[in-house]
Amino acid sequence: MNTAYIGIGSNMADPRQKCLEAIERIGRIEGCSVTSVSGLYLTEPIGVKEQEWFINCAAGISTGLSPFDLIRNLLSIEDDMGRVRTIKWGPRIIDLDILLFGQDIINDEALSVPHPMMHLRRFVMAPMLDLAPDLIHPVLGMTMTELYREIPQDGQIVRRMEGA
Repeated sequence: MNTAYIGIGSNMADPRQKCLEAIERIGRIEGCSVTSVSGLYLTEPIGVKEQEWFINCAAGISTGLSPFDLIRNLLSIEDDMGRVRTIKWGPRIIDLDILLFGQDIINDEALSVPHPMMHLRRFVMAPMLDLAPDLIHPVLGMTMTELYREIPQDGQIVRRMEGA
């Protein structure tokens, strides 16, 4: 079994509920079990600023699936939940990304692991601090805490939600 971390985000149609629904669906993937869930964070959009703020979180899972089978299942969840890809970095009903898959490094057309932008995004790294602050990034050789401290705050407001 491998440990993987999934980034989860939404800013449409009750985004808090969409994130919670996605976590529940991830737990129903055959060969996966959700082992940890971060708090929920209200986060400023990056790229396309003229849209609602996001709710973001992350989940740790234990899986016997390959990274490629896992991403296929995550994309299927996105499709089932109504995700339509229109504008890059635009509004989305749900977004599921493999952030890390054990210590694997994958550079393929279909999948890049570790997620190539995770260490630059506060909305990804804040939830990762909840789950694995001392985990070392397999490419950069720094802990999640060290990486988070390197990210500028400008344009990347992240607020932990009450009760989350």
